[in-house]
Amino acid sequence: MINVAVIGAGAFGRNHARVYHELQQANEGVRLAAVVDSEHSRAAAVAKDYPGVRALTSLHELTQQDGIQAASVAVPTMAHTEVASTLMQAGIDVLIEKPLAPTLKEADELIRLARSTGRIAQVGHLERFNPAVRATLPLLTHPMFFEVHRLSVFTPRSLDVDVVLDLMIHDLDVVLSFVRSPVKDVRAVGLPILSPKVDIANVRMEFESGCVANFTASRVSTERVRKLRFFQPRQYISIDYGRQDVLVFTVDAPDRTAKPSIGGAPIQVTKPPVTQEEPLHAELRSFLNAVRQRSQPMVPLEDGRRSLAVALDILAAIAEHSRRVNLEALGAVRK
Repeated sequence: MINVAVIGAGAFGRNHARVYHELQQANEGVRLAAVVDSEHSRAAAVAKDYPGVRALTSLHELTQQDGIQAASVAVPTMAHTEVASTLMQAGIDVLIEKPLAPTLKEADELIRLARSTGRIAQVGHLERFNPAVRATLPLLTHPMFFEVHRLSVFTPRSLDVDVVLDLMIHDLDVVLSFVRSPVKDVRAVGLPILSPKVDIANVRMEFESGCVANFTASRVSTERVRKLRFFQPRQYISIDYGRQDVLVFTVDAPDRTAKPSIGGAPIQVTKPPVTQEEPLHAELRSFLNAVRQRSQPMVPLEDGRRSLAVALDILAAIAEHSRRVNLEALGAVRK
C-alpha cells in the first residue's frame, strides 16, 4: 500500500486527489492520505469528499507524519522547486506537474536532487499517457512534418505562465518524444490578449533530422481543439487527443483493393485499436508502479527539462519577434 498526498488544492490538485481516490476504491494498492494547501479552507474542501483524508496547511505538517511515500506536486510553477525539493529531502517520491520548473537552473537542481536522494521523480506531461498517443508509438518510422493545434477557451487558471508553458508544452513534449532529434531552429510569434502573458502563439520548429513542426496554441479561442497531425514516408497520421482517436492513411498499401485517390495511388485508411482511458488515471498508475518497483518513470525529469528548454527558446523567439516588429509601439504588448 502506497500512502500518497496531493500538494496544492487548485484545479489540478483536485483532479489528482479524485484519481488517487478512484484508484484506491479499485484496490490498486494506493491510499490518499492528505491534501496540503496554504489555505486550509481549500485543502478542507477537497479532503471532505474523501473519508480519512487529512487537510493540512504546510509541508512541515506533512513530513512529520509517518508513512507518506509519494506525492503529487500541483502548486503554481514558481513553487515547484521549493515544494518538490522539500518532499524529496524528506524521502518522498514526487510527480511534479508540468512545466517542471520556471527556469532551467531550477530544473537542473531538481534532477540533481532526485539523483542524490534516490527518489522516484516524474514530470506530469499528461498527453504521453493519452491512449491515442500510446497507440501511435508503434507506427513511428521517420516523421518529417507536424501540424499541431491546441486551442482552449479562456479560464483564469495558470495565468502565472505564458500559453507556451501552459498549453503548448504538452505538444512540444509529444513531438520531441516522437522525433528524437535535436532542435535546429525556432521561429515564433505570440501576443497577450486577455492577460499580461502571451495568450496565443504560433511556432515553426526545425530539427537536425530535417523534420519541421508547426505549433499553434491559444487560450482565447471560441472552441476547444486538441489535434496533432504528421507525415512520414508514405504515411499521414492524425491524432485527436480529446476523442482518443488515431487515423492512419498509408499510400501504396499491400491491399491493392483499396480505393484509389488523387493520381490513382492506392490509399489504405486504418484505425489502430485504442483502449479508452482517462490519461490522468494512466499517468498516476504509471507513477505508482515506478514508486513500487523503484524503476525509471515513463516521463523522467530529464524529459521535462528538455521540453522546458525548447519552450523557453520559443518564448525568447517571441520576445525577439515583438522587439523586431515593435509590437509595443502598436499597443499589442503591455509594458
